[in-house]
Amino acid sequence: MTDPRTYCVIMAGGIGSRFWPMSRTAYPKQFLDFLGLGRTLIQQTYDRFLALCPPENILVVTNAQYAPIVKQQLPTMKDEQILLEPGRRNTAPCIAYANHVIAKRDPDARIIVAPSDHLVMKEPEFHETVRLALRQAADHDCLVTLGIMPNRPDTGYGYIQFAEEAGTAHPRVKRVRTFTEKPDHDTALRFIESGDFLWNSGIFVWTARSIRNAFQRHLPDMERAFEAGHEAYGTPAERTFIAGVYGDCASISIDYGVMEKADNVFVITSDFGWSDLGTWGSLYTHLPHDEAGNAIVGDQVRLYDCARNVVHVQDERLVVLQGLEDHIVVSTKDALLVVRKHDEQKIKQFVNDATAEWGAKYV
Repeated sequence: MTDPRTYCVIMAGGIGSRFWPMSRTAYPKQFLDFLGLGRTLIQQTYDRFLALCPPENILVVTNAQYAPIVKQQLPTMKDEQILLEPGRRNTAPCIAYANHVIAKRDPDARIIVAPSDHLVMKEPEFHETVRLALRQAADHDCLVTLGIMPNRPDTGYGYIQFAEEAGTAHPRVKRVRTFTEKPDHDTALRFIESGDFLWNSGIFVWTARSIRNAFQRHLPDMERAFEAGHEAYGTPAERTFIAGVYGDCASISIDYGVMEKADNVFVITSDFGWSDLGTWGSLYTHLPHDEAGNAIVGDQVRLYDCARNVVHVQDERLVVLQGLEDHIVVSTKDALLVVRKHDEQKIKQFVNDATAEWGAKYV
């Protein structure tokens, strides 16, 4: 049964540049079906939260240019549930905006904030973890994040160090000591070996009052800016107000702006098959593999003497590969990417080089 006091904010404004050439500025990662399941990442995220809150309590915050795509992929959402950002200002303004919209409707709201483009493979475990986080946030006036039990020294994730101390409501609830953003390999290895670090999932739970108090303390200018629009939220004046206020907001993440500074932050140790699907390599680990370790999405792909590749074909073209190992192959209607898996961090540079030579037509 869902709780009418619970709200969910789905952040869907990113461009997913590391998933080029499938993810483009005009049609980014969250609106694509990377796993070949018939549901895009944002649709899967929306579906996941229907078990936790009523559909009318789900909000999507996205860039204004993506409004038609959101409406197409989530047709049951009303216009007032889709909050449109006039520009990209990172996650703190996005969250402040959504919080004020929700708080005007229900000052006692409990709020889940999640990215639109993450993968969760164990949904019952996810729902149980979020319900624990909601109880912790409501009962202890604190900010809660979900930390993922790490299984490798991944340098693409942020890390959360927790304190082993008595007095929390549940053994999985830990007080946060430190946040570290994307360490180098040696540091990540030390974190894993220490046993008191988790991956930062970027999923947050709090009450409307708790996060507002945190903004007042740590980002007071931003809080005052959005507070000034109280009368406009939920009315035709909202769009005009937001267009005026967004450009004056600092471009800062909620992690840097609030979470790393607050002294009432808790993390819940979690294992629900999570991935931020940040790279083609991370997608490879979540796709089924053939007997040679190849992960394939596409109906007309034939491999000969190939091993440990990820092959993703968006269109209906026939793709035949022979003798290829440990590569990423992505085919779209206007671009073909072939790159070694261990060089996938170079994709961003490849895109920049193409943009410099041919303009933005391929971005």
